[in-house]
Amino acid sequence: MARQPEVFVRGLTPDEAQRLVRITRTARDRVRLRRAGIVLASVQGRTATEAAMMFAAKPQYAREVIHAFNQQGFAALDPKWSGGAGRPRRFGPHVRELICRVARTPPQQVGLPFTTWSLAKLVEHLAAAHRVVISVETVRQVLRDAGVRWQATKTWKASRDPRFVEKMNRILDLYDRAADGRLEPGARVICVDEFGPLNLLPRPGRGWFPIRRPARLRATYSRHSGVRHMFAGLDLASGQLFYRLRDRKRGREFLDFLRQLRRRFPTGGLHVVCDNFSPHLRTDVAHWCHDHDVELVLTPTNASWLNWIESEFTALRYFTLDGSDYPSHTAQEAAIAGYIRWANRHARPKKHFAPESKIRRPDYLPNIA
Repeated sequence: MARQPEVFVRGLTPDEAQRLVRITRTARDRVRLRRAGIVLASVQGRTATEAAMMFAAKPQYAREVIHAFNQQGFAALDPKWSGGAGRPRRFGPHVRELICRVARTPPQQVGLPFTTWSLAKLVEHLAAAHRVVISVETVRQVLRDAGVRWQATKTWKASRDPRFVEKMNRILDLYDRAADGRLEPGARVICVDEFGPLNLLPRPGRGWFPIRRPARLRATYSRHSGVRHMFAGLDLASGQLFYRLRDRKRGREFLDFLRQLRRRFPTGGLHVVCDNFSPHLRTDVAHWCHDHDVELVLTPTNASWLNWIESEFTALRYFTLDGSDYPSHTAQEAAIAGYIRWANRHARPKKHFAPESKIRRPDYLPNIA
């Protein structure tokens, strides 16, 4: 058997040599110290075999350390560096792809009487149907490496609106023109929606607590004191929220809120983005809007995600309602008011709505039932 050619460390600069000596003198990690010692021995002219003997290592290990140092520099001394290619994988790419494909296939499609896989059931099926004998832990690692995760299923709603694309493009155009300052003088885009019902009950939430000692909320409660509803508007020019709390959310209350927005912004047209809730479609609301230069821009059905205020409601719910148990509507409304004042102090103009989303592509096909 031919002798392997000797390998030596590349030439080091004076700074690199000083750094290497410093590591051999101060390193506390034994792996880092051994690798630095092998490299330093090679710098001094010792062969890989001689350097390995000095540190009770195998010659091949010393060669791998020296090669890695020549390629990666001081990063090769890190204890996390694993040396050579490591142990070869037992299962090749075709088997790994098969495992991932089977895991993504509902069990009922292969004739099994359950709707989801457990790792144990997946291992059993692979052995029976594909003659792949593999452990549960290996399957878990294969799926993890391929980016396949155990996740909850999600739902989506299909829109039946025949004017879906037309309405969506109108809203996106308003958002873009508001962000670029291309609206007519004095005009504003206001996203409006109702938030609620706000009733009094303990709501689950999340927080930072000692392990196994989370905060506790009562599980029993009585529905008392009725409910409240919040009308809210998001001004894209400032990013601020305006709101009113009412006992009901009829057309009368909605029209009152529009009047309040008109008084707040007395000049210029108002483009009010809202959904297809029946009070928004009343005849008296339409007449008032026509007389006061207010345009109601309706979102398509089942497309509330186009209304920019929805993300603000998500934050409002997270920071004021989740994990709460308010004793009265007064306390609940005070918490909501406090959060909105804080949010308005930190508000910025709203720009860049879904800039990289597929809804921006000309060939976008919406989920229309």
